[in-house]
Amino acid sequence: MRVSLRSFRKLRGDVSVEKIIELLLRGESDANIRFDELCHLLQAKGFRLRISGSHHIFTRAGVIERINLQRESAHAKPYQVRQVRRILSHYKLL
Repeated sequence: MRVSLRSFRKLRGDVSVEKIIELLLRGESDANIRFDELCHLLQAKGFRLRISGSHHIFTRAGVIERINLQRESAHAKPYQVRQVRRILSHYKLL
């Protein structure tokens, strides 16, 4: 049974790392992934966070690319969600 992200949040209030990964892999909800959830996922995957103004910059040993996220209200920007998906998939971190 597939549960929508909105109803899942109502039931649970918070989204687990596994659920965020599932949403990221589906690629159907890029505009609906919350900024804080994406930051939590990256930190759970071993990325270190550095904040410079409105930029949240994530780095990890063994990953060449830096991930630069910015808020768009409460959500992450869709193109940045796609970038995170591509990097995590490339380095087999999903």
